[in-house]
Amino acid sequence: MKVVHLACFVVLFFALEIWSIEFIVEENTEDLDKLFDWEVDGIVSRSVLRKGRFQRSTSNGDDSGESVAGDDNIVLHSYKVKTTITSRLANTMVQTKVENRAKHSQNLVFDVQIPKGAFIHNFTMNVNGITFTSSVKEKSAARSQYAQARAKGKAAGILRSNALDMENFKAELNVPGGTKVQFEIHYQEPIRRKLSTYEHIIPVQPGRLAKHLEVDIHIIEPQGLSFVHVPQLPGEEVVGVPTITKGEKKAHVSFKPTVAQQRKCPTCSSTTIDGNFVLTYDVKRDTKAGELEIFNGYFIHYFAPDNLEPLPKNILFVIDVSGSMWGLKMRQTVEAMKTILDDLRSNDQFSVLDFNHNVRCWRDSLVQASNAQTEAAKKYIEGIHPNGGTNINDALLRAIFILKEASNMGMLDPSSTSMIVLVSDGDPTVGELKLPTIQKNVKKNIQDDISLFCLGIGFDVDYDFLKRLAQENNGMAHRVFGNQETSSQMRKFFNQVSTPLLKKLEFNYPQEMVSDVTHNSFQNYFGGSEIVVAGKVDTANTQHLQSVITATASNAQLVLETLADVEGLDDFLNKDKHADPKFTEKLWAYITINQLMAERNMAPTAALKRNITKQILQMSLDHHIVTPYTAMLIESPNGDELMLADSPQDRKRACCPGALTLGATKPDNSIPPWATPTSKDPLSQVRGPTAAAVHQGSLVIGQAPTENPIPSWVKPTSKPGGPLAVVMGPTISAVHAGPLLLGQANNSTSSLNRKNPTDSNRIHSVDNDPHFIINLPRQQKNICFNIDSEPGAILNLISDTQSAIAINGQLVGAKKSLNNKLHTYFGKIGFNFEKKGIKVEVSTEAITLKDGSSSTSFSWSDTGSLIRRRVLVSVNRDSNVTITVDGELSFMVILHRVWKKHPINVDFLGIYIPPASNFSSGVHGLIGQFMIEPDVQVYNERPGQEPGKSLATMEVKGHKLTVTRGVQKDYRLNRVFGTGVHCWFVHNNGKGFLDGSYRDYLVPSLYSYLKRL
Repeated sequence: MKVVHLACFVVLFFALEIWSIEFIVEENTEDLDKLFDWEVDGIVSRSVLRKGRFQRSTSNGDDSGESVAGDDNIVLHSYKVKTTITSRLANTMVQTKVENRAKHSQNLVFDVQIPKGAFIHNFTMNVNGITFTSSVKEKSAARSQYAQARAKGKAAGILRSNALDMENFKAELNVPGGTKVQFEIHYQEPIRRKLSTYEHIIPVQPGRLAKHLEVDIHIIEPQGLSFVHVPQLPGEEVVGVPTITKGEKKAHVSFKPTVAQQRKCPTCSSTTIDGNFVLTYDVKRDTKAGELEIFNGYFIHYFAPDNLEPLPKNILFVIDVSGSMWGLKMRQTVEAMKTILDDLRSNDQFSVLDFNHNVRCWRDSLVQASNAQTEAAKKYIEGIHPNGGTNINDALLRAIFILKEASNMGMLDPSSTSMIVLVSDGDPTVGELKLPTIQKNVKKNIQDDISLFCLGIGFDVDYDFLKRLAQENNGMAHRVFGNQETSSQMRKFFNQVSTPLLKKLEFNYPQEMVSDVTHNSFQNYFGGSEIVVAGKVDTANTQHLQSVITATASNAQLVLETLADVEGLDDFLNKDKHADPKFTEKLWAYITINQLMAERNMAPTAALKRNITKQILQMSLDHHIVTPYTAMLIESPNGDELMLADSPQDRKRACCPGALTLGATKPDNSIPPWATPTSKDPLSQVRGPTAAAVHQGSLVIGQAPTENPIPSWVKPTSKPGGPLAVVMGPTISAVHAGPLLLGQANNSTSSLNRKNPTDSNRIHSVDNDPHFIINLPRQQKNICFNIDSEPGAILNLISDTQSAIAINGQLVGAKKSLNNKLHTYFGKIGFNFEKKGIKVEVSTEAITLKDGSSSTSFSWSDTGSLIRRRVLVSVNRDSNVTITVDGELSFMVILHRVWKKHPINVDFLGIYIPPASNFSSGVHGLIGQFMIEPDVQVYNERPGQEPGKSLATMEVKGHKLTVTRGVQKDYRLNRVFGTGVHCWFVHNNGKGFLDGSYRDYLVPSLYSYLKRL
């Protein structure tokens, strides 16, 4: 038996090399008959077997009695597949119960396909009431024990796996007539996300009609399920329909075709069930910072952001056109390349190299992926005629040279990512022939920021070599088989790596809280995929775990933060009977073992290889899984019969990728040293809550502070002269315990929150429907007025053509009038920083920063900050957004949510602007005109008609106005009730206090300047 790790594993032995296992079986079937009749959920309990007593079955039992016996008188009583998926970790059990009804001995076969990347961890057989159980041991020790048993005549045979695109586990028993046998195998595998979908493939190949055939799947996803589909059933003519029951976080899928539905035709004795049962689903994602799940002392960090601008690609296609590619392989490759070239984006750069014994370049340097260039490249590829040998070494070195030369000449976008895609079907036959030397040559010449992706075609390719090449150089390898599907397989592979969204990613966690963390440094993140990091958590001494991810995005640096309660999943998972209580531990072990296997492949010394092998062996034994360094012994209770299942490695197949992600981890020497950024570093302007703050009992999620850096345990990925940083902070939903203060002022929040809002020398504001509060700090007065206009009207708040800043708000109306008046509110606010080429639109739905033709959006469910050209946009989840220019000029927009079914009210925005000297003397607008404080005199205060609302006379701008003493609300600290601000209220839309009429401040767009009054 053999296990395949992550992307693929190793062809071991072909079917001809599978040994038959012959047993001398006593013809006493009484106990086994009971065994078939008494089950628990269709699965024989091992505890029941050991105790020799049985429990009544809760399964549906056999089919209606319809005959399923074949010409060989072998009856398949049941074929059951049961899978439980707990947070992307699938545990699968395949069980068959088969009977030899012939009067003579014959073979009963258990032949199961297991997906590449799965770990087999248990196998049992029950023959005439005798249960054979399995144990995992070090390979040489297991083989020695097997050899000793064989010498004594107690060894029945060897179980081994063979593989193509799947792994086969095959057991074959020669048994007397009347014998019933139950086979059962268990394996586990993480479900990888590709092209925005998780796909779980279950091979269902009973080989004959089954009285009871069932595929049963339970899905438990704490993140929540967005969809669950079954796009493929196991057979082209299958009649049965799967049943899907989907809840918010759980789903159940069941497929139970009857015997009639299994038949190829009404009178056929053969089955149409022969293929893959395919399940697809995806989970809900509320934040860009990923999902941090903690359970039973382990954490799993899932990271799959979307809605990011793709990075430009610099890509070299290196295509093998040797003689072995002649015919179907080449035709399929040409068809795939034509589609791939059409899919390139206009800001990508590319070229094509083809090689046999020589290397040819379609273009000697990278060219822009315009329509004309891609069409020319397609014509070039169509004219290729395969012949000659295979010179992989020179082809790769030439591709590396072209990328390096383009970089040295400044032809590459600083935010772009560079990659080489090698397509080959065989070993080198010309030039450098030694595979280790080719690896060394590539590693020596390639730059750390270039990723090498290898696509192996056919059965003869040395996939292990391609795997190592890719792993060592920030890439991944994939194998397709030379058939009619080659073209679609190639396109699907390229689609997985065609949309790079982030590069140079670092996942950081407090060192004192975590240990044994899997690889946390990655060269690329591709859209539609998912990066997974796991580790152990000291849950006894911490209540929360914080993570900080740093990465390079298009024109910006990202710092993504999240926070999770270490007991946040306990109630949910402990109450679900199908959830795997050890899913975090198993997934951590799976990733760790695979990464150790990859490290062993690249280890430079024999001593290091031995050390890594010891680690793999110990983890394999601890977690009872079969790897290339362990074997599974299968024996009867008294040890009279013994079988061995092991996995000798085939040099034509690779072992495993380095991480659960598309794009291999960055090599250690490319990881920047840990550092605490200085106050001049862009990262110092943004930070999330530190672990220390959590343990002190409070957590402030606010705007981007300027005093404190990000935690010292974070590895920033910023580089001198590069783009500035983005921070995504912890989400409210991630914090299930402990005090949480939202928007409360503290020493590290922005200047807009640093003082009490009732301190009147700080702020101008517009809020509610809409109420304006103008602060006159020199005269220690607040003046208020309302603006009543129509829905859709756009009001200018700030217009400064000299400073090139415009701020406008668009009104939205209530759902209906109240007391014959339709209230209006700000539904959108636009900021135009023209000199910087930046526009920001804040609506009740999203926050969007526009930089020329590109844009970046955040939803109000995010917490974080984006800096572009010294314009910092900081979002506080479902609360507010702060916009800071050059670290000096700040604006805050507050979100007001109302009940969606409210008969009148709608969601709206408020804006808060501190008086600033950053504007020119020509600044104007409903608020801008008061940046230069006018002289205001208020006198003759007298009682008004309403108690507590006195009247007074105000002189301003040559006008005498009657004003009313009142209270307006500042909602920065309390968005529900607000904080009272005493002011003098000017009636009639601020007439007399404003320059001109309020209608003079209407503008045509969110980014327009005010016409001169």
